Amino acid sequence: MKVNSLDRRKFVTLVGAGSLALAAKPFSVISAPFEPAPDKPSTNIADAAKTPRHEFSMPGRYPGKVVQVRNGKAVANGIPVEEEAYKMIKKAMLELTGQKSLKKAWRKFVQPGEKIGLKVNPVAGVLLSTSHAVTKSVIKQLIESGIKKEDIVIWDRRAMDLKDVGYTSENYPGIKISGTEMQDEQGAFYDKEGKLYGENNIDKEWYYWADVEGEYDSETIPYMINGGKYSYFTKIVTRDLDKIINIPILKNAGNSVTNAMKNLAYGAITNTGRLHAQLWNDTCAEVCAFSPLRDKVVLNICDGLRGCFNGGPGANPQFICDFNVILASSDPVAMDRIGYDIIVEKRIAEGIQKASTPEILKFLKMSSELGLGVSDKKLIELKVIDLV
Repeated sequence: MKVNSLDRRKFVTLVGAGSLALAAKPFSVISAPFEPAPDKPSTNIADAAKTPRHEFSMPGRYPGKVVQVRNGKAVANGIPVEEEAYKMIKKAMLELTGQKSLKKAWRKFVQPGEKIGLKVNPVAGVLLSTSHAVTKSVIKQLIESGIKKEDIVIWDRRAMDLKDVGYTSENYPGIKISGTEMQDEQGAFYDKEGKLYGENNIDKEWYYWADVEGEYDSETIPYMINGGKYSYFTKIVTRDLDKIINIPILKNAGNSVTNAMKNLAYGAITNTGRLHAQLWNDTCAEVCAFSPLRDKVVLNICDGLRGCFNGGPGANPQFICDFNVILASSDPVAMDRIGYDIIVEKRIAEGIQKASTPEILKFLKMSSELGLGVSDKKLIELKVIDLV
């Protein structure tokens, strides 16, 4: 079953306790559904509701609406084609917004003078990073819509990863490239005073606290910045940007999916190593509920030109494939739910699993209860477009 439309008023009704009403009743509404089970570490998720929401807050202007554009020419000889990516994103933007003008479509989300961050994903290396075809197409359309180059920032957690996959000033002249964890030109993580460069890039006024201790050796700590029970948000999201466009890759994580929510949550905070074993689902949902992400991520464009269906989120060549799709939505939860179906269809075709198991998508259910989007597929409006 598909619904024809899901406006913000309907969305408030559907998500109930996790709705936009959180802004009016931050503690009584949010704390009860997320009272931790005895074996679940407690977190500071109740703090997320202290900041009132606004019109762009997740799930954004088009809750529950996802556009999927397919194009058999999107990848040639294993390389995403920029011209085809541009056409796919253009079609997705026009369909998502209902606009006839591409400029007007983009202006639904961003305005000249705003600092716009593009959250890419380079962590799996050159084989499986957000493609330059997609990133450059987004930048081109932003500029065509009146956004200045100097107001666009490509960012991720680690500056080193960005550089390794080609997100450099040479490839993106006039665009700022920004990371939280950094090395100097000599490859050192520490300055002359013995302080991690990354410590200057975190905002200790914004944090995700979880009752799980992070303990790291000397080789790992530069990639975590701090241990303990606090995960601090990067200044990139708390101070530097006005709006964020999330550009994840379509990948699996076991039988689940790692896409929009994971790209944001684990890319925006420190000290994440401690969160994988007991709090993977919680982290994906709860970190995105805090204002620096919840209120700034206005659009999600999934790079599904190439992705992986097994062995993810790392890059295992035998499991990388051409999905030849772009997904677009203001609702990251709904987009992840549709992305899951694409991956599972491939996994079933390859004999890796026998049937879809959407019940494992606990982080999407949690996200929906937090008012971040629509996880119930029956309530998602999916528009599929074939270009070729």
